[in-house]
Amino acid sequence: MKARYDAIYRDIRASIEDGTYPYQEFLPSEAELVQKYSCSHNTLRRALALLREQGFVQPVHGKGVRVIHREAERTTFAIGEIESFREVGKRSHVATETIVLALEHITATPETARATGFEEGIDLTSVERVRRIGGECLIRDRNLFRTDSVPGITKEIAERSIYEYIEGDLGLRIAMSKRTITGERATARDREVLDLDDVDYLAVVSSQTFDTQGILIECTESRHRLDHFCFRDTAVRQKV
Repeated sequence: MKARYDAIYRDIRASIEDGTYPYQEFLPSEAELVQKYSCSHNTLRRALALLREQGFVQPVHGKGVRVIHREAERTTFAIGEIESFREVGKRSHVATETIVLALEHITATPETARATGFEEGIDLTSVERVRRIGGECLIRDRNLFRTDSVPGITKEIAERSIYEYIEGDLGLRIAMSKRTITGERATARDREVLDLDDVDYLAVVSSQTFDTQGILIECTESRHRLDHFCFRDTAVRQKV
């Protein structure tokens, strides 16, 4: 079950993204927000701290909390957050579709174990998907899920949202994702299933996702057409 502050964070964030709380304006006062959400001051402050960490707001001493988020022109994937593809599409207000190309069970080989961090010999659910945005096939994902942690993945679940299935149906909490980004030349498989036109290179995001017990439950390679995406992160300078 997600903490109360997380729900408040998501609601305020949605209001910032849809323009209810405009860029450079101040949020309602802390007292007003506490009353609106029927929460404690501490719970609200945790939500506001998360909004600050993600680059949505900046507290201003003696004035309040100012909105500093502006929506990017391109679809934005936030490196510092864990979002499903459906959540990104909803946040970015773009039409999205997921096409499942392959779904099968495999056994982790020594090569797979070295490349991913999964133990050799365990059962994995392999899913290959294409993500269509605005009518164009722009992303190819290859996911490997630990089957004993995430059982029962079907084509229908993979088309909708595996993360929604993990959190909603299985009740498993996703705790952390470690990511690296590289630029790589498009492969023959990329050109077969993606609308690449004259694009030669892709942004490749490789990730390892862990549950609250520190168990690796997913490894993913996500290959993005470069000219349609920007990858956003936020850095907060701490006082020394």
